[in-house]
This record gives sequence, C-alpha cells and structure tokens, in this order.
Amino acid sequence: MPDTALSNRPALPPEIGRRRTFAIISHPDAGKTTLTEKFLLYGGAIQMAGQVRAKGEARRTRSDFMQMEKDRGISVSASAMSFDFHRGAMEYRFNLVDTPGHSDFSEDTYRTLTAVDAAVMVIDGAKGVESQTQKLFEVCRMRDLPILTFCNKMDRESRDTFEIIDEIQENLAIDVTPASWPIGQGREFIGCYDVLRDRLELMDRADRNKVAETVKISGLDDPKLAEHVPAALLETLREELEMARELLPAFDRDAFLEGSLTPIWFGSAINSFGVQELMAGIAEFGPAPQPQRAEPRQVGADEGKVTGFVFKVQANMDPKHRDRVAFLRLASGHFERGMKLTHVRSKKPMAISNPVMFLASDRELAEEAWAGDIIGIPNHGQLRIGDALTEGEDLRFTGIPSFAPELLQGVRAGDPMKAKHLEKALMQFAEEGAAKVFKPAIGSGFIVGVVGALQFEVLASRIELEYGLPVRFEASQFTSARWLSGPKAAVEEVVNRNKQHIAHDNDGDPVFLTRLQWDIDRIERDHPEVTLSATKEMLR
Repeated sequence: MPDTALSNRPALPPEIGRRRTFAIISHPDAGKTTLTEKFLLYGGAIQMAGQVRAKGEARRTRSDFMQMEKDRGISVSASAMSFDFHRGAMEYRFNLVDTPGHSDFSEDTYRTLTAVDAAVMVIDGAKGVESQTQKLFEVCRMRDLPILTFCNKMDRESRDTFEIIDEIQENLAIDVTPASWPIGQGREFIGCYDVLRDRLELMDRADRNKVAETVKISGLDDPKLAEHVPAALLETLREELEMARELLPAFDRDAFLEGSLTPIWFGSAINSFGVQELMAGIAEFGPAPQPQRAEPRQVGADEGKVTGFVFKVQANMDPKHRDRVAFLRLASGHFERGMKLTHVRSKKPMAISNPVMFLASDRELAEEAWAGDIIGIPNHGQLRIGDALTEGEDLRFTGIPSFAPELLQGVRAGDPMKAKHLEKALMQFAEEGAAKVFKPAIGSGFIVGVVGALQFEVLASRIELEYGLPVRFEASQFTSARWLSGPKAAVEEVVNRNKQHIAHDNDGDPVFLTRLQWDIDRIERDHPEVTLSATKEMLR
C-alpha cells in the first residue's frame, strides 16, 4: 500500500511501499522481547515462541544472542529481524529492530531510532508510563516518529483503562485513540473489542501460541455479544466505549503519521493476545520507508540509486570467526548482492559480496534488498557507525548521535603482557559503539566511558569471553568528558595548556576530561572560541 497520506510525494515502487521498518521501545520488563517473539511467530519466522522467563532451552529467545542476555533475560544489544506478514491480499515486509530496554544501554537505542520509520511503544498495564519509556519517547518525538502503543499484561491486575490513557496523554503530551478496548482485567480479562473494525476478540488462556478467536458482530448492540461476554462485563464495556467515543479523538492517519496521535491496542503478549491486531495496525497505518536527512540533500526512498548508512556495528556475533557486522539501513534504491558501493568516508569502492539478512543471530545471504531494509555487512573494521555507502555520490547522513559518557573508569588487563590485546579489544568495542575509549595524553592505559554501570559488566564479560582476556575496571579521577571543537589554533592552545585533562577518542578527536563542573567553566571562560560539547555527530 503506497504511503498516500504524506501528500504530494509520488507513489513508491510496490516492493518499497510494502516495507514497514520499526523499532519496539519500552521500559525493562514491560514485555518487549516477548512481543518480538510473537511477531516472529505470526510472521511465520519461528515455530514456537521462547519466553524470556521460560525454563531451560525454551528461554533462549530468538532476539537475544549475547551470553549475558541469555543469562539475565534482558536485551542489551539491538537486533534486526526481517520477516513477511500477510494481511488480506497484501504481503508486507516487516523490518523489526529490537532495542535494549535497559537504561544503561540507551545510546544504542537512540542510534537505532535513527534507522526506523515508526516505533511501537510497549507499556505495562499495571505500571503505565515508566521513566525509560518517557526518555525513549522523547527521542521519537525529536524525530517526529509515528508511534503505535501496545498496553501489555492485561491478563494480570492492571490499572483502569481511562487512567492509563490519561497518563499517556499527560506524561507524553500526545493524543491517544483506542484501537481496541479491554473487556475485564486480571483474572476476569476475556478479550478486547476491536474499535476500528467492530469485532470481538476472545483470548484463549489454554494455548499461549493460539490465535485469538474472532467473533464478527455488527456494533455494540448485536445480541451475539451476550453469548460471549458476561452481562456485567458487557454493561461496563458499553458504558466505557460510549465515554471513550465522546472524550477521545477518532483515529486520524495524518495526525498519527505526524507523531501527534497514537492508536492504543490492549492485550497480553505472553498469551499471544492482541498481537495480530497490532501487526495489522502496523501494516495498514504504518509509514512506508521515509526520506532520510543527509548533507547536502535529503534522500528519498523512491530514488533509483542505492544509498544507505550504518547505524550499528556488532562485533563477534559469531565468536568462532571474530567477525564484525555493520547494520546498514538502505535509504534508497534496489540493492543486489555483489554491487560495488562507494564508502564515502574513505572514498574507496567496496564490493558487497556477502550481505546478510537477520533472524536474530540466524542469518542468510541477502540476494537483494530495497529501501527500508536493514542488511548486515561483514567487514574487518572498515565500516563504522555513521558511515554512508552510495553509488558514488558524496552524501553524509545526519542525526546519528554519540553522547558523552556519564561514568568513567580506568581499565587494566589481568596480565600486563597482554596490554596490546586489550587495546585491540577496546578499539573494537569503541567502533561498535559499545563504549567510549579515551587514550590520555599523559600516562599509559585507557579510560573507558559508558552511560550506565551495567555496561562495565557487559564489557568485562565480553572481553573475557571473546578475547580470553580477564580485565579489571578501576576508579578514575575524572567524572565526565567533552569533545573540543573550534578554530584549530584555539583548540591546540587548550590541548597544550591542559595536558593532564586531555585524551583522544578512537577517531583521534581531542577530548577534555573533567573532574568538576569548575573545569568546564574555566575553559569556557578562558577560551570562549572553543566549544565543549556533550554530543558528537557521527558524520562520516
């Protein structure tokens, strides 16, 4: 279905128009990974969903491949998965990016959101809008991403439906329209009324992988409703829906695509309930691949020539092969395996001979891909986050951020003879975007910067598992880092006068390490032409 709502743009080629590229955002434990599993189940990509909290081998969810994710049951790396979804006569291609829910990995999530055209926001029916959801929503708002909301865990004790909707509207400043309405809650939850299609959806608690039963009815006055819904619940449903229709806006696709209105579905991902209706919503209402911001011009999805940008690098997805895969979002064109593309940063041609498509850690060779798709390019370190690949045009995609770390620690190898191995491991993780690595101008060793403390644990675990190198992190005198920019002579003067505060990141850019806010104030006062920045645009 071409994206006609966004005005005067020409219709996209059918292959591009059927693509939906989106991310799932939520607070930890809202049920995001379980929902991802059910998407894959209904897309026919897997035969049985493995819940995060299941036992033994069943808990190995398909979108979590890192050892620590399997041990802890959390997602810490963003996975990309492609699968088809049939809706009537149409077959849609879903490109789903599963993001880390844990706040310590928010930078990975921010970058992931630059590669998608829409987001599914998952909230817990008992807890409502939580802090991490709010942060991630703000990033979506900055990019005007359309958002579909799924209120999960309705089969447990949850809050009043109006209360949940009010909280979303107040905390996130977005209008909410009900796409479905829950009937009962907790133990009494029996299903939902499909507001958009006037249907009754009934949940089967006995079989968690079974599709909900759909009862076709003609409106809330249909006598068939009484055959399936207890009288007290039916009366409540009619009252609540009447109020909802008076108090809440009707669905408006233009307002949704602009990011000012979110449709909300209610369900229980673990019981496979409400998931198919949400998927149908993504297919029917979600945007086809959108234009991407770049310098010196915007890139349209309908352009004939292939362009794309790297938004994530994942090292050692297969520990046996020391591989590194760059995740490339195709912005335009029809890519075919074996194509030669220009690596804009180095100005060198690259033959893309082994591109892969992902089903979590399973991968297959991608013979072709279209604008909106995400492909993996195995490489040996040539590709970094923010890099552009084109058919020759000098383009730089904008808006891919790198944030100043909030925690800094020194790092040492358990065996001093392996310092070189440690440097190689740290550089690999820096290029992957898993941490900031700074080489101080004075002294030896490295300082590692992260957004959240759990990242130090993940790094130590991965360095030991992937490189056989035990390491220890130790306290640093520095508390934050700022990138230096401005006239070359002025920056050099700051560097030369403050050697004990200066380090360089893995790109070789100068960084000012601070102990107190006073350090920053002093530089800004003494060197007004130099800018100390907490973010660095990853333009290549």
